[in-house]
Amino acid sequence: MSKLRFQINKILFHNLLALFLIGVIIQVDVQPSSAHPDDRESPVVKAVRKVSPAVVNISSSYEVRKRTNPFSGFGLDPFFENFFRDFFDPRFEQRRQSTSLGSGVIIDGKRGFILTNAHVIERAASIKVVLQDEREFEAQIIGADPDSDLSVLKIDSTEPLPAIEMGSSDDLMIGETVIAIGNPFGFSHTVTTGVISAVNRSIRAEDRVFHDFIQIDASINPGNSGGPLLNINGDLIGINTAIYAKAQGIGFAIPIDKAKKIIADLIQYGEVIQAWVGIIVQDLDERLADYLRVPRKKGVMVKAVEPKSPAQEAGLKEGDIILSIGNKNIDSVGDYLSVQKTYAAGDTLSAKVWTDGQTKTVSVKTKVFPMELAEDLAFRLLGIRVVNLTTQNRKYYQTPARKGVIINEIDKSSYLARIGARPGDVIRQIDDFPIEDTEGFNKAIMKYRQKSSVVLLLQRGDQGYYITVNLG
Repeated sequence: MSKLRFQINKILFHNLLALFLIGVIIQVDVQPSSAHPDDRESPVVKAVRKVSPAVVNISSSYEVRKRTNPFSGFGLDPFFENFFRDFFDPRFEQRRQSTSLGSGVIIDGKRGFILTNAHVIERAASIKVVLQDEREFEAQIIGADPDSDLSVLKIDSTEPLPAIEMGSSDDLMIGETVIAIGNPFGFSHTVTTGVISAVNRSIRAEDRVFHDFIQIDASINPGNSGGPLLNINGDLIGINTAIYAKAQGIGFAIPIDKAKKIIADLIQYGEVIQAWVGIIVQDLDERLADYLRVPRKKGVMVKAVEPKSPAQEAGLKEGDIILSIGNKNIDSVGDYLSVQKTYAAGDTLSAKVWTDGQTKTVSVKTKVFPMELAEDLAFRLLGIRVVNLTTQNRKYYQTPARKGVIINEIDKSSYLARIGARPGDVIRQIDDFPIEDTEGFNKAIMKYRQKSSVVLLLQRGDQGYYITVNLG
């Protein structure tokens, strides 16, 4: 009897143990995960959450005008359409509205300043900015600089605006993680991550060369243009740009340290004020470097020193070799121009120079180029003096031009004189800078004085000519 009781108890024990284990298994299966969302918060998640409110969507609308040639049926060369445009009847003009999408980032919440790419708002008639919280604003352009592809917009808000924290791009490391935020194809706040592939990249886009770009391994689509590039801490280290159409699987960004000077100028002046050093340089070839016994086989030679310039005051002279500026080696004219653009007027530029058979350091206190010197500079570079178009001189020279500047004096030994240019000819454009008056002409001269050559659009009567002029 006791043996039977023992067997029954044993069976009951095993059954109870089985039921207990089944209960535990069921409880484990239905128990919710103990992992908390906070445990999944990576540095990328935190950075995106921190910055996203300051990232904006930008849509700009502009009018596209296409002039139709009423004389096309008579076999008139379409080339001349550019020079008949002032006389076309508006009935022969087709118009349509077009929209451009891009991104931007609020850099000053109190004043409502937004940083974006210049090409995002190019030709814009109206600009709409949409925040993450869906607030919409009409924006105005404070300033734009096509040479750096940066622009500053402004929106007015009665409520506080979120803003991003500026970081530094001087200490970037190859391989470090970066985060890009933008609005590709109109999809708001799209986040991509990658690493820095290279720094100090130079790329050619259409007719411009852009220097000192950050290269990343994440694609930047048109809608991402103007959006922020962040480090892992969520600090702004660059502005993404999609100016390089051939890029696939790679992206480029403008370093924020380069952008800071441009931003300050755009906000204060509405344009970038170039620091005036006052020298014209040329590449140093290896044979000349050997002859002069220059310690570095690369650098730039001072070809000319402008009178009364900061360079002349600092003692720089023709034939000096510039080896480095600050902590950056100067290997070419492109390097020199790129580094010079990082200095604001009033900054002191420290250059290592090979002169008179020895290396020495020269400090140049840069200035704003004096506008009153532009007239003499134009005569020295182009051999011409110009004046504004007036009713009197238009009638005297019998020119139909309504915009531009008219040549009233020309050096007979200049290239323009040798090819047949003469007083009464009208300059409508210098490179891509349209000329409407002498102020614009002087600004173009100041802007392009460092180039080896410029292209002038010269009008005589109803015809126009594109002329390449060497400035060397």
